[in-house]
Amino acid sequence: MKRLLLIGAALAALGIGPANAQDKLLNASYDVARELFEDVNAAFIPKYKADTGKDVTIDQSHAGTSKQARAIVEGLEADVVTFNQVTDIDFLVKNGFVSDDWQKDFANNASPFYSLPSFLVRAGNPKGVKDWGDLVRDDVKVIFPNPKTSGNARYTYLAATAYAREAFKGDEEKVKAFVTKLFDNVPVFDTGGRAATTTFVEREIGDVLITFESETTGIRKEFGEDKFEQVAPSVSLLAEFPVAIVDKVVDKHGSRDLAKAYLDFLYTPEGQKISAENGNRIHDEAVAAEFKDKFPQVRLVTVEDVFGGWDKVQQEHFASGALLDQIYGER
Repeated sequence: MKRLLLIGAALAALGIGPANAQDKLLNASYDVARELFEDVNAAFIPKYKADTGKDVTIDQSHAGTSKQARAIVEGLEADVVTFNQVTDIDFLVKNGFVSDDWQKDFANNASPFYSLPSFLVRAGNPKGVKDWGDLVRDDVKVIFPNPKTSGNARYTYLAATAYAREAFKGDEEKVKAFVTKLFDNVPVFDTGGRAATTTFVEREIGDVLITFESETTGIRKEFGEDKFEQVAPSVSLLAEFPVAIVDKVVDKHGSRDLAKAYLDFLYTPEGQKISAENGNRIHDEAVAAEFKDKFPQVRLVTVEDVFGGWDKVQQEHFASGALLDQIYGER
């Protein structure tokens, strides 16, 4: 996929010179959001100039959001985060970098857009994959990254678990066996979502890629709609993409006003349209109506409804020795 343009070259093209700290932002984001924020930044920078008369620089950092959160605590001076897991922002809260009421700072619990784990198969869908149940067949190889390092993959793990709980009527032993078999069908666990895309698309490994719907849309757009097909499962998990100002950093940089303007932009009609064009589902009803034919109907369940919230998920599934570790141990 196209890679993030060098910031210096992009700014030079816009005629933007060196910036003071208060006129510069670093956005730490998730692994497969590179193209989205290329487009966001290209729109935001001239708009901010028109509104304020100020030239600004927006730098990007992309990786798994758990890794990003740890990097910020260890010294990465990100002014804002645009993550794909609430737990990673909560980690910043616990370490004194983000205020504990951060979800009240922006609408929709500080989630300007959302997505869901979806499937991408090769042209013609040769294995006839239609739903989660097909992914545990012996003849199907599945690609998704390591849930220990990727928020993207954690949503996949939770979505598969939610499906299995419904399919097996809450029989936890059968649910665990289902998810274990799914993991057994993964030939390689990459560390992040973009690496998993490379494995599936460029290395041509696997029959199905599970990733955010936004990523499956982008892959077809770049590599050819005649080469891949998107498959929407019958049920999936709501993946909110939370954003927050990193208070400890903006207070140091004097960049709070710019940080707020940047995240506010994601909620504007222009920002929402850019998000939708990059395959994300959005909250603005008028803009969403323009894109309604691009997003298939999928029954979405939530972490709160199925698992009792992120705190409980962390304790029961992702803590050391919890269910995810047990499944790895049984592979």
